[in-house]
Amino acid sequence: MKKIVIATRRSKLALWQSEYIKAELQKHYPDLEVELQEFSTKADKILDVPLAKIGGKGLFTKELEIALANKEADIAVHSLKDVPVEFEEGFVLAALTKRFDPRDAFLSEKYANISELPQGAVIGTTSLRRRMELKLLRPDIELKDLRGNINTRIAKLKAGEYDAIILAATGVQKLQIEDEVKHFSPISIDDMIPSMGQATLGIETLDNQELVEMLSVLHDKDALIESTIERDFVRTLEGGCQVPIGVKATIIDENTIDVRAIVGMPDGSEYIQEDLVANIDDYETIGKTLAQTFIDQGAKELLARAESVAFK
Repeated sequence: MKKIVIATRRSKLALWQSEYIKAELQKHYPDLEVELQEFSTKADKILDVPLAKIGGKGLFTKELEIALANKEADIAVHSLKDVPVEFEEGFVLAALTKRFDPRDAFLSEKYANISELPQGAVIGTTSLRRRMELKLLRPDIELKDLRGNINTRIAKLKAGEYDAIILAATGVQKLQIEDEVKHFSPISIDDMIPSMGQATLGIETLDNQELVEMLSVLHDKDALIESTIERDFVRTLEGGCQVPIGVKATIIDENTIDVRAIVGMPDGSEYIQEDLVANIDDYETIGKTLAQTFIDQGAKELLARAESVAFK
């Protein structure tokens, strides 16, 4: 192929990610022409309703998939955490990039970290997972919905609508806007387990063998191992972004991987949490095995109740 068209959302972060993939492709294929084609998704347009109530994070990917199907673009660049665990027939996840910083981050104009927040402080986040984990850390805080792109969310923080907000650390770091707020502090995975695939980029395309082989230069083996475990965990639980699920696989060394997971109610009133250390060679079964231990403890019933609450 002499030219590749990348379907991308119009947000600054989405454009950064697509430009990053463009540059990586041209490192490997100097004569390749790479063009970005911008699209607006439903999730970008509806900003006054939590994602869980309008169809979930899959709304970030659907329009880009339509562009692929209509041959308006060859590949789509997604934040892997937004990519549903099941693909429609004819689409494939062709490559996963090296993982950036997977942690969530605390941003505030007044307070250095979560523990410094005063009683009853207002934190902005719409993520059901983050809501659950924040309530476990600080049951006294007030949670307030927060939608929009990163820059919009930070502007709302600076306008005084929130005492603090929680974002994915990687997005702030990629845009190099850490200094736009007085306090930017990534949160330890010990305190807040990220969502599956957070900080990894997934490259989606139609099931075209030539293109898939071409994109293989972008593939990162460690990201494949970690994301396989995380996505298998969510798939086995039959949970999507409408329910509070955190799962993070971390490669410790060439033989060992640590997997932390949590599911529960959005208000933190009930939860199940486990930490598993396993042999890395078993990565294709670890996520399913860990999910089964959650299912045995009633995780599916718990998530069903969490989903019913989320849609009220």
